[in-house]
Amino acid sequence: MQRRFTLKALTAGVALASLGAAPAFAADTIKVGILHSLSGTMAISETALKDMALMTIDEINAKGGVMGKKLEPVVVDPASNWPLFAEKTKQLLGQDKVAVIFGCWTSVSRKSVLPVVEEMNGLLFYPVQYEGEELSKNVFYTGAAPNQQAIPAVEYLMSKEGGGAKRFVLLGTDYVYPRTTNKILRAFLKSKGVKDADIDEKYTPFGHSDYQTIVADIKKFSQGGKTAVISTINGDSNVPFYKELGNAGLKAKDVPVVAFSVGEEELRGVDTKPLVGHLAAWNYFMSVKNPANTAWIKTWSDYAKARKLPGQADKPLTNDPMEATYIGIHMWKQAVEKAKSTDTDKVIAAMAGQTFKAPDGFTVKMDEKNHHLHKPVLIGEIKADGQFSVVWKTKEPIRAQPWSPFIEGNDKKKDEPDGKSKV
Repeated sequence: MQRRFTLKALTAGVALASLGAAPAFAADTIKVGILHSLSGTMAISETALKDMALMTIDEINAKGGVMGKKLEPVVVDPASNWPLFAEKTKQLLGQDKVAVIFGCWTSVSRKSVLPVVEEMNGLLFYPVQYEGEELSKNVFYTGAAPNQQAIPAVEYLMSKEGGGAKRFVLLGTDYVYPRTTNKILRAFLKSKGVKDADIDEKYTPFGHSDYQTIVADIKKFSQGGKTAVISTINGDSNVPFYKELGNAGLKAKDVPVVAFSVGEEELRGVDTKPLVGHLAAWNYFMSVKNPANTAWIKTWSDYAKARKLPGQADKPLTNDPMEATYIGIHMWKQAVEKAKSTDTDKVIAAMAGQTFKAPDGFTVKMDEKNHHLHKPVLIGEIKADGQFSVVWKTKEPIRAQPWSPFIEGNDKKKDEPDGKSKV
């Protein structure tokens, strides 16, 4: 339907142009692409990001838009199909002529999009924590790098207050983000004196649902000493994993699980009572108390109810990638207005040093050079109601390290993009 509408608009525009009038449709709006999986294994996580992007666009339009123009969202569904992300990006940039794309969750989807945005000189705002090891002129990363999530979480697990873990199960979905994050964590653990025999690394495919054997293995491994699980499971597989933890009676006081891709939204379909005390590391939790967060949650709740969003209308939830989406769209707006243009290169230059008072209660900043946000780090314990109680946080936002110091050779890499992506 979007395509038909665009074609109709183009036809109308050509007709108007032939009469000597400018096509109002093209002149009065700025098109922005929203690229999130609304079906398939990642829909459980990404649908809320699409809806948050639409809410933010509505909020900006209600206040006069960007440079006096309304934002016009173009929503596509790449359906948890990684090559389709590239195809949809070509469509958004080439056919729909969007000024910017907000989207992707998994690193494999981002890496599918990356060569397209670079080749077509588009702009992608990526809102999810990831493994780092990448810098592109055409991407702004508003989620966490490993030093803003994974490393502090593992340091916490090893500390006295975090339980003093000595053995670690690295459990993830089998793709680039978990494997690279675990490579970094393995090197980090080694630097802290943890032996290879005390690290058990396991991977499951996307959409995996049978965690009985894996949870039994974790239970057995934990008999060798104080054990923690570091979970990089993504998407709807989190539901059966957490259910199996509950079934097996694996409680947080015995073997704590810290997750990097489980927030309020992923716990929606889970009985969280057996999971009380398990952990997640993010840069934002819905339970954070401050006026900016209270106002943001109310705006989201009103929006979800007014639009009868499935699930959200009855139980509105916010989470970290939703906050990163919201921050990214607002920062892009500020950069466009500073540049007085939607031109990619001008917006990239204007993004350096942008700040935004975020719902997390901090003023977050886009680094002047490395296209990553300075963000606070928070560790939360799961509560019986599916929310998180913050047990540890940094005092200030932390500057991202896209190139982890725990990967050999990274000390020679430049901390800013030079026009070509470095991967």
